[in-house]
Amino acid sequence: MTEKEKRDKGDLYKLANSEELMLEIKTCKKMCYEYNQIQPDKMEERKEFIKKILGSTGENLQVESNFYCDYGYNTHVGENFYVNHNCVILDVAKVEFGDNVWIGGNVVVLPGVTIGDNVTIGAGSVVTKDIPSNTVAHGNPCRVVKQL
Repeated sequence: MTEKEKRDKGDLYKLANSEELMLEIKTCKKMCYEYNQIQPDKMEERKEFIKKILGSTGENLQVESNFYCDYGYNTHVGENFYVNHNCVILDVAKVEFGDNVWIGGNVVVLPGVTIGDNVTIGAGSVVTKDIPSNTVAHGNPCRVVKQL
């Protein structure tokens, strides 16, 4: 079994720098770099390009530069998704965002996290675990501070 197959099964894998995984990471980093170079006023071009990076998206989304992720295909976002500047999604495992999610600036989302529908994540947060729908959360580690 390859290191990628072990990872995708949720098994321990030893070589995060295996040739296969490193090629995928390099490809995603290159795409993130290219995305971050697109002029801010080219909204449609930005939207179409970010859709090439992420695993799945709703139709209405906006991701501000700078944006970074490890693999891209492990990140799935719903409708009406907004990410402010300097977001990092560590998507070595699947990361899922529901509909109507707003992510503040300088947020880091760890692998395996699910963020529900209608959630606001405050600036500077480090999201280490699932965040339920209809909440506001912030901090390091990110915690729910308000039910909507």
